[in-house]
Amino acid sequence: MSEQQRRDLDEMLRHAPLDVGGDVAEARAVFHEMMTSIPLPPDVTTTPGQLGGVPVVTVETPGGDPSRVLLYLHGGAYAIGSAADAASLAADVSRRSGARAVCVDYRLAPENPFPAAVDDAVAAYRELLGQGVPAARIALVGESAGGGLAVATLVALRDAGLPQPSSAAVFSPWADLTVSGASVTSKAALDPALTPRALRTRAADYLGATAATDPLASPLFADLTGLPPLLVQVGSHEILLDDAVRLAARAAADDVRVQLQVWPRVPHVFQAFAVMLDEADEALDSAAAFTRAHWSTAEKAVAEKAAAGTAPDAALAP
Repeated sequence: MSEQQRRDLDEMLRHAPLDVGGDVAEARAVFHEMMTSIPLPPDVTTTPGQLGGVPVVTVETPGGDPSRVLLYLHGGAYAIGSAADAASLAADVSRRSGARAVCVDYRLAPENPFPAAVDDAVAAYRELLGQGVPAARIALVGESAGGGLAVATLVALRDAGLPQPSSAAVFSPWADLTVSGASVTSKAALDPALTPRALRTRAADYLGATAATDPLASPLFADLTGLPPLLVQVGSHEILLDDAVRLAARAAADDVRVQLQVWPRVPHVFQAFAVMLDEADEALDSAAAFTRAHWSTAEKAVAEKAAAGTAPDAALAP
């Protein structure tokens, strides 16, 4: 891996105009400009729509299997970002996974505080099931706040008695809105993208009157028992490093099959920079392989249960 690539990316992020914890309207505009400054590849198709009354953008790449779905939850500290802004990274995951990605345009804080984002993600997932997409052919993917939201969504699905998707992959998840991980301090000088102040500002916007330890706001504090296989990827040069490490440890303690991948000397959601960073390219390949493997495992398990006459739910049938 190239040290020069990492230095170039760090320099670029340190001089980016985005202030995650600044004025919401300005941050949204700057973030949108940054995320859409490079056009999508011409073979990527994006289609706006709705799932369960929630706006979504479906992202498709050539050769993908439309029967398999990546339910994608974007980042932005719950206050900025959109499904359209996430299309580039979602398309990269889609291409490597061989499936269509459905980016959820969940409602943002402070206009729509917790639990609006969780409710929207659950509604979109429920509608996928209602359209006949088997849970075994759905995987959740989320980055940053979307990573925490993905895990919270899994908890909400379990508590609602809905079937779990085949797996979930989360990139640099924000899983602790108390912003109390040791890396918040120890990695502050190394993180070129996030600051403790910004996270605390956006946590207050999202939480409103809700306690930061609410398990659906901060899934680090949730009981994760019964969740599907989980992949957690994070860079060592980000203040959310301990969110990822502690989330993986919590999942393991609750008997969830979990993989934690810590990539040295790379920043927050480094996967978004695959065009300039070898580590990002390798991490995305790893996430795609994880997702594909668990689709196959889940589909095989359902087929075996169906053959034995014990399929638990029609929504799981292939």
